[in-house]
Amino acid sequence: MKYELASSSWDKKEIEAINKVISTNMYTMGNFVRNFEEEFANYTQNKYCVMVNSGSSANLLAVASLFYKKENPIKKGDEVIVPAVSWATTYYPLYQYGLKLKFVDIDKDTLNFDIEELKKAVTNKTKMIFAVNLLGNPNDYDAILNIIGSREIYLLEDNCESLGGLYKNKPLGSIGLMGTYSTFFSHHMSTMEGGLIGTDDEELYHILLSLRSHGWTRHLPFKNRICVKSDNNFEESFRFLLPGYNVRPVEMMGAIGSEQLKKLPEFIAKRRENAEYFKLLFGNNSRFIIQKEIEKSSWFGFSFIINDKNIKRENIIKKLQEADIETRPIVAGNFARKEVVKWFDYEIQGSLKNADFVDQNGFFVGNHQFDIKDKLNYLYNVLKN
Repeated sequence: MKYELASSSWDKKEIEAINKVISTNMYTMGNFVRNFEEEFANYTQNKYCVMVNSGSSANLLAVASLFYKKENPIKKGDEVIVPAVSWATTYYPLYQYGLKLKFVDIDKDTLNFDIEELKKAVTNKTKMIFAVNLLGNPNDYDAILNIIGSREIYLLEDNCESLGGLYKNKPLGSIGLMGTYSTFFSHHMSTMEGGLIGTDDEELYHILLSLRSHGWTRHLPFKNRICVKSDNNFEESFRFLLPGYNVRPVEMMGAIGSEQLKKLPEFIAKRRENAEYFKLLFGNNSRFIIQKEIEKSSWFGFSFIINDKNIKRENIIKKLQEADIETRPIVAGNFARKEVVKWFDYEIQGSLKNADFVDQNGFFVGNHQFDIKDKLNYLYNVLKN
């Protein structure tokens, strides 16, 4: 490809990290993962972080953990507000745990919640808002927190596409009760597969530790917020407390994560430099709507929404493919229109007109952790006519 969607961010440091793990002959979750969790928590300004095998699993455990809180747990049938445009695994854990989804429209400029529609959607039935920072862009969290006010509504952040983004100098993923992250190949830093959940809530942290490993007590500290552990290690080794999973990472993922995290500030800085050049090229092009930044985006990719009725998306996509420029729909488009929602308990707030418009007219291209001015110039020339 002349302009690919994503590229490897590894060099010899990641290979050396893998070899360090091999030299220990211990591959299952251990010290390398624990060290990376501490480093990542420090970077994201969370008190606690739990690493899992993917960002999808991070969403699953974050949702699951709320069912096991001692006070004000989420219950089957509770209402959760979600944006209509996101990735599938924002929604699937909500369905899998029997929650009712309420789809809310997005703002076609920011690609995040339409704040006016969100205001209308929140009722006394709402128990959670799952905010998604799309393509690196922060939501308007002051507005969301103002809507929540004094009501007992949990705010979660799906930050799988937006590591490194800031809202008023606070890292995305640390604003809500929990934030989820992905370290998949195409994301801001890569452990190839991997994800994390961040929180300041110690009880949830302990619930997450148990859920990650079969629901057992083995990985809980002796003094914890969810059970009384005995000093009989034999009995505690197979003591099951919660209906959990096995979504543990392996040691190589932790070792690689530590090396990638050292590089992440420079990766984000370069993505922002690329974004400034992208805006210079396309910001005043009336044919397209490009994403409007809220605070400081980490610019996962560059979105286009066709704003000219004379241009058909299929023609542009064909042109890009012929030019060896890789492209995708804007995340999953309007998820409320996907066939899979026939299995969901859900309702739709309003018309979702902006989500539909993005679904029918949107596409995005990649951003990278290195200078891509030459690729952006090439894209500009291909789209010029």
